[in-house]
Amino acid sequence: MAIAQPPSGSRRPRAVVALGGNALLRRGEPLEAATQARAAQSAAAILAGASRRHQLVVTHGNGPQVGLLALMGDAYRETEPYPLDVLDAESVGQIGYVLEMALDNAIDHQDTVAIITRVVVDADDPAFSAPTKFIGPVYDEARAHEVADARGWTVKPDGDHWRRVVPSPEPRRIVQLPAIRRLVDAGFLVVCAGGGGVPVVEDADGRHTGVEAVIDKDLASALLAVDLEVDTLVLATDVDAVYDGFGTPDQRPIVAATPQGLRDRAFPAGSMGPKVEAVCRFVEATGGRAAIGSLDDVEALLDGTAGTQIRAGGPALEHGEPVGRAA
Repeated sequence: MAIAQPPSGSRRPRAVVALGGNALLRRGEPLEAATQARAAQSAAAILAGASRRHQLVVTHGNGPQVGLLALMGDAYRETEPYPLDVLDAESVGQIGYVLEMALDNAIDHQDTVAIITRVVVDADDPAFSAPTKFIGPVYDEARAHEVADARGWTVKPDGDHWRRVVPSPEPRRIVQLPAIRRLVDAGFLVVCAGGGGVPVVEDADGRHTGVEAVIDKDLASALLAVDLEVDTLVLATDVDAVYDGFGTPDQRPIVAATPQGLRDRAFPAGSMGPKVEAVCRFVEATGGRAAIGSLDDVEALLDGTAGTQIRAGGPALEHGEPVGRAA
Protein backbone atom coordinates (compact mmCIF):
# COMPACT_ATOMS: atom_id res chain seq x y z
CA MET A 1 0.00 0.00 0.00
CA ALA A 2 1.38 3.42 -0.94
CA ILE A 3 2.16 5.90 1.81
CA ALA A 4 1.79 9.65 2.09
CA GLN A 5 4.57 11.98 1.03
CA PRO A 6 6.57 13.49 3.91
CA PRO A 7 6.13 17.19 4.67
CA SER A 8 7.71 19.49 2.10
CA GLY A 9 11.16 20.70 3.07
CA SER A 10 11.59 18.28 5.97
CA ARG A 11 15.00 16.68 6.37
CA ARG A 12 14.74 12.96 7.06
CA PRO A 13 17.66 11.45 8.96
CA ARG A 14 19.57 8.98 6.83
CA ALA A 15 19.95 5.31 7.65
CA VAL A 16 21.47 2.23 6.11
CA VAL A 17 19.19 -0.76 6.71
CA ALA A 18 20.76 -4.14 6.02
CA LEU A 19 18.37 -7.01 5.33
CA GLY A 20 19.68 -10.48 6.11
CA GLY A 21 19.58 -13.04 3.29
CA ASN A 22 17.27 -15.14 5.42
CA ALA A 23 14.82 -12.23 5.57
CA LEU A 24 14.16 -12.86 1.87
CA LEU A 25 14.46 -16.65 1.88
CA ARG A 26 13.85 -17.77 5.44
CA ARG A 27 15.33 -20.93 6.90
CA GLY A 28 13.24 -23.97 6.07
CA GLU A 29 11.23 -22.27 3.32
CA PRO A 30 11.51 -23.54 -0.27
CA LEU A 31 14.20 -21.75 -2.31
CA GLU A 32 11.70 -20.56 -4.91
CA ALA A 33 11.07 -17.28 -6.69
CA ALA A 34 7.53 -16.99 -5.36
CA THR A 35 8.76 -17.36 -1.79
CA GLN A 36 11.35 -14.65 -2.33
CA ALA A 37 8.79 -12.31 -3.92
CA ARG A 38 6.41 -12.70 -0.98
CA ALA A 39 9.21 -12.04 1.50
CA ALA A 40 10.32 -8.96 -0.47
CA GLN A 41 6.76 -7.62 -0.44
CA SER A 42 6.56 -8.09 3.33
CA ALA A 43 9.92 -6.37 3.81
CA ALA A 44 8.88 -3.51 1.51
CA ALA A 45 5.69 -2.92 3.47
CA ILE A 46 7.73 -2.58 6.67
CA LEU A 47 10.35 -0.34 5.05
CA ALA A 48 7.62 1.84 3.51
CA GLY A 49 6.51 2.89 6.96
CA ALA A 50 10.09 3.59 8.01
CA SER A 51 10.70 5.69 4.88
CA ARG A 52 8.21 8.32 6.01
CA ARG A 53 10.62 9.71 8.58
CA HIS A 54 13.98 8.28 7.43
CA GLN A 55 15.81 8.41 4.13
CA LEU A 56 16.75 4.77 3.67
CA VAL A 57 19.63 3.11 1.87
CA VAL A 58 18.93 -0.63 1.75
CA THR A 59 21.49 -3.42 1.59
CA HIS A 60 20.79 -7.14 1.64
CA GLY A 61 22.35 -10.55 1.99
CA ASN A 62 22.49 -13.21 -0.70
CA GLY A 63 23.78 -16.34 1.05
CA PRO A 64 20.83 -18.64 0.28
CA GLN A 65 20.47 -17.33 -3.26
CA VAL A 66 24.12 -17.49 -4.34
CA GLY A 67 24.37 -21.01 -2.91
CA LEU A 68 21.32 -22.07 -4.89
CA LEU A 69 22.77 -20.61 -8.10
CA ALA A 70 25.99 -22.55 -7.47
CA LEU A 71 24.02 -25.78 -7.11
CA MET A 72 22.05 -25.06 -10.28
CA GLY A 73 25.22 -24.33 -12.23
CA ASP A 74 26.89 -27.47 -10.95
CA ALA A 75 24.03 -29.55 -12.33
CA TYR A 76 24.90 -28.45 -15.89
CA ARG A 77 27.96 -30.53 -16.69
CA GLU A 78 28.59 -29.27 -20.26
CA THR A 79 30.32 -26.09 -19.07
CA GLU A 80 32.73 -25.07 -16.35
CA PRO A 81 30.94 -23.78 -13.21
CA TYR A 82 30.57 -20.01 -13.12
CA PRO A 83 32.91 -18.30 -10.62
CA LEU A 84 31.50 -16.99 -7.35
CA ASP A 85 31.89 -13.32 -8.31
CA VAL A 86 29.61 -13.87 -11.33
CA LEU A 87 27.13 -15.80 -9.17
CA ASP A 88 27.30 -12.95 -6.64
CA ALA A 89 26.34 -10.51 -9.40
CA GLU A 90 23.55 -12.79 -10.66
CA SER A 91 22.04 -13.14 -7.20
CA VAL A 92 22.37 -9.42 -6.48
CA GLY A 93 20.65 -8.56 -9.77
CA GLN A 94 17.87 -11.02 -8.97
CA ILE A 95 17.29 -9.76 -5.42
CA GLY A 96 17.73 -6.12 -6.44
CA TYR A 97 15.03 -6.46 -9.07
CA VAL A 98 12.60 -8.12 -6.65
CA LEU A 99 13.25 -5.55 -3.92
CA GLU A 100 13.18 -2.58 -6.28
CA MET A 101 9.77 -3.57 -7.63
CA ALA A 102 8.36 -4.34 -4.18
CA LEU A 103 9.60 -1.02 -2.76
CA ASP A 104 8.30 1.00 -5.71
CA ASN A 105 4.91 -0.69 -5.31
CA ALA A 106 4.84 0.17 -1.60
CA ILE A 107 6.24 3.73 -1.60
CA ASP A 108 4.86 6.67 -3.57
CA HIS A 109 7.02 9.57 -2.37
CA GLN A 110 10.32 8.40 -3.90
CA ASP A 111 11.62 6.01 -6.53
CA THR A 112 13.89 3.05 -5.88
CA VAL A 113 17.13 2.32 -7.76
CA ALA A 114 19.06 -0.96 -7.39
CA ILE A 115 22.79 -1.07 -8.15
CA ILE A 116 25.04 -4.09 -8.65
CA THR A 117 27.93 -2.86 -6.53
CA ARG A 118 31.59 -3.79 -6.84
CA VAL A 119 33.65 -3.82 -3.65
CA VAL A 120 37.45 -3.89 -3.68
CA VAL A 121 39.17 -6.52 -1.50
CA ASP A 122 42.84 -7.33 -0.97
CA ALA A 123 44.22 -10.12 -3.14
CA ASP A 124 46.30 -11.38 -0.21
CA ASP A 125 43.47 -11.30 2.35
CA PRO A 126 43.95 -14.29 4.71
CA ALA A 127 40.26 -15.18 4.29
CA PHE A 128 41.08 -16.80 0.95
CA SER A 129 42.89 -19.60 2.79
CA ALA A 130 40.35 -19.87 5.65
CA PRO A 131 36.74 -19.87 4.36
CA THR A 132 34.08 -18.90 6.92
CA LYS A 133 31.10 -17.39 5.05
CA PHE A 134 27.97 -19.58 4.95
CA ILE A 135 26.13 -19.86 1.64
CA GLY A 136 23.47 -22.14 0.20
CA PRO A 137 21.00 -24.56 1.78
CA VAL A 138 21.35 -26.36 5.09
CA TYR A 139 22.17 -30.09 5.43
CA ASP A 140 22.42 -32.64 8.19
CA GLU A 141 26.01 -33.53 9.03
CA ALA A 142 26.18 -36.77 7.04
CA ARG A 143 24.72 -35.20 3.88
CA ALA A 144 26.94 -32.12 4.24
CA HIS A 145 30.11 -34.22 4.21
CA GLU A 146 28.79 -36.29 1.33
CA VAL A 147 28.10 -33.18 -0.77
CA ALA A 148 31.42 -31.58 0.24
CA ASP A 149 33.38 -34.66 -0.80
CA ALA A 150 31.58 -34.81 -4.15
CA ARG A 151 31.97 -31.10 -4.98
CA GLY A 152 35.24 -30.19 -3.27
CA TRP A 153 33.53 -27.82 -0.84
CA THR A 154 34.34 -26.86 2.73
CA VAL A 155 31.41 -27.30 5.14
CA LYS A 156 30.96 -26.22 8.76
CA PRO A 157 28.23 -26.34 11.43
CA ASP A 158 25.64 -23.54 11.27
CA GLY A 159 23.51 -23.87 14.39
CA ASP A 160 21.87 -27.29 14.34
CA HIS A 161 22.71 -27.79 10.64
CA TRP A 162 25.68 -27.77 8.29
CA ARG A 163 26.35 -25.47 5.31
CA ARG A 164 28.97 -24.71 2.71
CA VAL A 165 31.52 -22.01 3.62
CA VAL A 166 33.51 -19.83 1.20
CA PRO A 167 36.16 -17.08 1.62
CA SER A 168 34.91 -13.78 3.01
CA PRO A 169 37.60 -11.09 2.57
CA GLU A 170 37.42 -7.67 4.20
CA PRO A 171 35.63 -4.97 2.17
CA ARG A 172 38.07 -2.13 1.50
CA ARG A 173 36.38 0.28 -0.91
CA ILE A 174 33.00 0.61 -2.58
CA VAL A 175 33.64 1.32 -6.25
CA GLN A 176 30.28 2.97 -7.01
CA LEU A 177 30.22 5.10 -3.84
CA PRO A 178 30.16 8.45 -5.74
CA ALA A 179 27.17 7.29 -7.81
CA ILE A 180 25.36 5.98 -4.72
CA ARG A 181 25.92 9.27 -2.90
CA ARG A 182 24.57 11.30 -5.83
CA LEU A 183 21.46 9.12 -6.07
CA VAL A 184 20.82 9.42 -2.34
CA ASP A 185 21.30 13.20 -2.49
CA ALA A 186 18.82 13.31 -5.38
CA GLY A 187 16.19 11.64 -3.19
CA PHE A 188 16.21 8.06 -4.44
CA LEU A 189 15.84 5.05 -2.19
CA VAL A 190 18.98 3.14 -3.17
CA VAL A 191 19.37 -0.64 -2.93
CA CYS A 192 23.10 -1.35 -3.10
CA ALA A 193 26.02 -3.40 -1.75
CA GLY A 194 23.82 -6.47 -2.09
CA GLY A 195 25.46 -9.61 -0.77
CA GLY A 196 28.25 -7.39 0.54
CA GLY A 197 29.00 -6.35 -3.05
CA VAL A 198 30.68 -8.26 -5.84
CA PRO A 199 34.30 -8.84 -4.73
CA VAL A 200 37.01 -7.51 -7.03
CA VAL A 201 40.74 -6.89 -6.73
CA GLU A 202 42.35 -3.77 -8.17
CA ASP A 203 45.65 -3.66 -10.06
CA ALA A 204 48.17 -0.81 -10.16
CA ASP A 205 46.29 0.79 -13.07
CA GLY A 206 42.96 0.73 -11.24
CA ARG A 207 41.51 -2.13 -13.30
CA HIS A 208 39.30 -4.68 -11.58
CA THR A 209 39.13 -8.48 -11.68
CA GLY A 210 36.49 -10.57 -9.92
CA VAL A 211 37.56 -13.10 -7.28
CA GLU A 212 36.09 -16.28 -5.78
CA ALA A 213 34.53 -15.03 -2.55
CA VAL A 214 31.43 -13.64 -0.86
CA ILE A 215 31.88 -10.45 1.19
CA ASP A 216 30.08 -10.21 4.50
CA LYS A 217 27.01 -8.06 3.98
CA ASP A 218 27.11 -6.50 7.44
CA LEU A 219 30.75 -5.40 7.22
CA ALA A 220 30.12 -3.94 3.76
CA SER A 221 27.00 -2.18 5.09
CA ALA A 222 29.05 -0.64 7.90
CA LEU A 223 31.64 0.60 5.39
CA LEU A 224 28.85 2.08 3.26
CA ALA A 225 27.21 3.73 6.27
CA VAL A 226 30.51 5.31 7.36
CA ASP A 227 31.33 6.56 3.86
CA LEU A 228 27.82 7.98 3.32
CA GLU A 229 27.92 9.62 6.78
CA VAL A 230 24.44 8.38 7.67
CA ASP A 231 22.89 8.89 11.10
CA THR A 232 22.01 5.27 11.86
CA LEU A 233 22.97 1.75 10.82
CA VAL A 234 20.36 -0.98 11.33
CA LEU A 235 21.08 -4.68 10.85
CA ALA A 236 17.73 -6.44 10.44
CA THR A 237 17.98 -10.15 11.14
CA ASP A 238 15.84 -13.11 12.26
CA VAL A 239 16.26 -12.53 16.01
CA ASP A 240 14.96 -9.58 18.01
CA ALA A 241 18.26 -8.61 19.67
CA VAL A 242 21.80 -9.66 20.47
CA TYR A 243 21.78 -12.16 23.34
CA ASP A 244 24.17 -13.17 26.07
CA GLY A 245 24.02 -16.96 26.40
CA PHE A 246 21.92 -17.36 23.27
CA GLY A 247 20.20 -20.74 23.10
CA THR A 248 20.64 -21.47 26.82
CA PRO A 249 18.05 -21.36 29.63
CA ASP A 250 19.77 -18.22 30.96
CA GLN A 251 19.84 -16.23 27.72
CA ARG A 252 19.30 -12.49 28.16
CA PRO A 253 18.79 -9.87 25.48
CA ILE A 254 21.28 -7.01 25.38
CA VAL A 255 19.10 -3.92 24.98
CA ALA A 256 21.88 -1.30 24.97
CA ALA A 257 25.65 -1.37 24.70
CA THR A 258 28.78 0.52 23.78
CA PRO A 259 31.16 -0.93 21.18
CA GLN A 260 33.61 -1.90 23.93
CA GLY A 261 30.86 -3.58 25.90
CA LEU A 262 30.06 -5.79 22.93
CA ARG A 263 33.72 -6.41 22.10
CA ASP A 264 34.20 -7.78 25.61
CA ARG A 265 31.74 -10.58 24.76
CA ALA A 266 32.25 -13.54 22.38
CA PHE A 267 29.76 -14.11 19.55
CA PRO A 268 29.69 -16.86 16.87
CA ALA A 269 31.93 -16.01 13.91
CA GLY A 270 29.48 -17.39 11.36
CA SER A 271 26.37 -15.54 12.54
CA MET A 272 26.19 -12.77 15.17
CA GLY A 273 29.95 -12.09 15.28
CA PRO A 274 30.15 -10.12 11.99
CA LYS A 275 27.03 -8.15 12.91
CA VAL A 276 28.52 -7.09 16.23
CA GLU A 277 31.79 -6.18 14.53
CA ALA A 278 29.93 -4.15 11.90
CA VAL A 279 27.94 -2.04 14.36
CA CYS A 280 31.03 -1.47 16.50
CA ARG A 281 32.99 -0.21 13.51
CA PHE A 282 30.23 2.19 12.51
CA VAL A 283 29.73 3.68 15.97
CA GLU A 284 33.47 3.94 16.61
CA ALA A 285 34.09 5.65 13.26
CA THR A 286 31.16 8.09 13.34
CA GLY A 287 29.81 8.46 16.87
CA GLY A 288 26.41 7.62 15.36
CA ARG A 289 23.93 5.01 16.55
CA ALA A 290 23.51 1.42 15.38
CA ALA A 291 20.95 -1.27 16.12
CA ILE A 292 20.53 -5.02 15.66
CA GLY A 293 17.10 -6.64 15.74
CA SER A 294 14.16 -8.09 13.88
CA LEU A 295 13.05 -6.86 10.46
CA ASP A 296 9.51 -6.59 11.88
CA ASP A 297 10.80 -3.97 14.35
CA VAL A 298 12.63 -1.75 11.83
CA GLU A 299 10.77 1.45 12.71
CA ALA A 300 11.41 0.94 16.43
CA LEU A 301 15.04 0.01 15.73
CA LEU A 302 15.44 3.29 13.86
CA ASP A 303 13.74 5.17 16.70
CA GLY A 304 16.03 3.57 19.28
CA THR A 305 13.29 1.68 21.14
CA ALA A 306 13.82 -1.96 20.11
CA GLY A 307 16.52 -4.54 19.61
CA THR A 308 20.09 -3.96 20.74
CA GLN A 309 20.98 -0.27 20.55
CA ILE A 310 24.69 0.56 20.24
CA ARG A 311 25.93 4.04 21.14
CA ALA A 312 29.32 5.60 21.77
CA GLY A 313 28.42 6.50 25.36
CA GLY A 314 26.34 5.14 28.19
CA PRO A 315 26.47 1.82 30.08
CA ALA A 316 28.81 -0.77 28.57
CA LEU A 317 25.98 -3.33 28.61
CA GLU A 318 22.33 -3.18 29.61
CA HIS A 319 20.31 -6.41 29.69
CA GLY A 320 16.62 -7.06 29.37
CA GLU A 321 14.73 -9.73 31.23
CA PRO A 322 15.77 -13.39 30.70
CA VAL A 323 13.48 -15.04 28.15
CA GLY A 324 14.35 -18.74 28.45
CA ARG A 325 15.82 -21.04 25.85
CA ALA A 326 15.48 -19.95 22.20
CA ALA A 327 13.31 -22.00 19.91
